[in-house]
Amino acid sequence: MSADAVMTSVLEARSLTKDFHLRSGLRTTTLHAVNDVSFTVPAGRTLALVGESGSGKSTIARMLMKLETPTSGQILLDGALTGRRGRELAHYRSEVQMVFQDPFASLNPFHTIAHHLERPIRIHHPRLMRDQVRRRALELLERVRLSPAESFADRRPHELSGGQRQRVAIARALAPGARFIIADEPVSMLDVSIRLGVLNLLAELQREENLGVLYITHDLATARHFSDDIMVLYKGDVVERGPADEVILNPRHDYTRTLLAAAPEPENLGRLRDEVRAELGGR
Repeated sequence: MSADAVMTSVLEARSLTKDFHLRSGLRTTTLHAVNDVSFTVPAGRTLALVGESGSGKSTIARMLMKLETPTSGQILLDGALTGRRGRELAHYRSEVQMVFQDPFASLNPFHTIAHHLERPIRIHHPRLMRDQVRRRALELLERVRLSPAESFADRRPHELSGGQRQRVAIARALAPGARFIIADEPVSMLDVSIRLGVLNLLAELQREENLGVLYITHDLATARHFSDDIMVLYKGDVVERGPADEVILNPRHDYTRTLLAAAPEPENLGRLRDEVRAELGGR
């Protein structure tokens, strides 16, 4: 594929809708999880999908990964509709990969780190020889700053820290040759001290590999610093979207302002602490 083709690559969602039908006895109710959501993720850019739990963020991610079937709407890759089976699905999965929220549950504890990377390489690049697959896996470990790679390759997930496991998960997403990464709350289960390192790694890989990234989070602060554009989701509906700085500095919707109020800036922590102490009677 030419460099120009890669530059113009786009993952697109058109009017995605997802309803869940919940049955209780003889009564059936419909939950509208996602309502007519459209967006594009060009190669080389990051779109942050922001909202609280239950807003529909992960449902959108699962539809993009073909783990859920949309009630209506379309998913396109480079302007073409994407298939749900056979070679079309295999090609789509090689192009679009996901980094899951929980680095402790997303890796199989019985397999080595090398196995987690080599298996997708073999599946999507069956013509590669065994030594080529191994070399590619080691290169991926180096790319995510797990060095020396040989010392990590034969370990099992329980021998790694949470941050190291999430780096392995990122390497696994890149293993098939993906051009688009769906990062579903990738740092929410990590210690605060190592979150920035993982986000910086994603940003660096995006620039160097020209990746398109859909960054799913409830945290507007990280969304602003990590993303080019922000889309705010509330109960399955898009209530605000635009360039990251514009959405953060000039929020138009009440819900966006509520999310911002729930994510205090570091310089405001002292004032907030004093306010809380005052409410507690000075304790």
